Amino acid sequence: MPFLKSNGIRLAYQRSGRGDETVLLIMGSAAAGHAWDMYQTPALHRAGYATVTFDNRGIAPSDAPPGKYALADLIADTKGLIEALDLAPCRILGTSLGSLIAQELAISEPHLVRSAVLLATRARSDVLRRAQSAADRALLESGVTLPPKYRAVSSVLHMLSPDTLNDEATVASWLEIFELAGGDGETVAAGQQWIDTDQDRRSELGRITAPCRVITFGDDAVTPPHLGAEVAAAIPNCDLVEIPGCGHLGHLERPEPVNEAIVEFFDKY
Repeated sequence: MPFLKSNGIRLAYQRSGRGDETVLLIMGSAAAGHAWDMYQTPALHRAGYATVTFDNRGIAPSDAPPGKYALADLIADTKGLIEALDLAPCRILGTSLGSLIAQELAISEPHLVRSAVLLATRARSDVLRRAQSAADRALLESGVTLPPKYRAVSSVLHMLSPDTLNDEATVASWLEIFELAGGDGETVAAGQQWIDTDQDRRSELGRITAPCRVITFGDDAVTPPHLGAEVAAAIPNCDLVEIPGCGHLGHLERPEPVNEAIVEFFDKY
């Protein structure tokens, strides 16, 4: 995997596909860029696009500098990557934290963004999501380390849809995946866990000029559809697609309709 320097750190990235047009894919928190390779990059390659994926700071083998990270750090990292690879203006696909990075780039660096698909996104936190953030912060500050088995069950309950949770064979596989991922203390830097995603950015979204599509997931407990709909309403040239029967990881739970919505949008913009 090649590396580049951006914003003072080293980022691992991967270019693939043979298309003349490139899509930059930005992953969410605590996840590696290669997670896109399960479903999204193959679909984009079949549609004729090249892709660039990368590991955000804190995700090996990218650098994991010490200290608490801010959203601005990851925005600057991604800006530097786009410039270093001469991608601008590029199509961007982001999910969760990655979609927030894409939003902010479209606001502050419009010349870098041709169009954007925002998966599992929001522009603010409501009462429940703020309570979750406060609880997560309290756990971090306590210094308590939860066992991987506990974290795996909590993540599955939080991230997936009832359809998946009630399928015993499928949920067993997800539990194993989350336990293995949570068991590697070197995979995610502690700094990434401190990123504040609760700021209200609805008014700033009105400055975005790039065409956008918001894709929400019907059973998403982290970025529920009503918060995603607020993003679509705030961005001037943005439409909204809701995919039922999946949770926060809808791009992995129901990849076929998600990929169709992604490709259909990028083919237009």
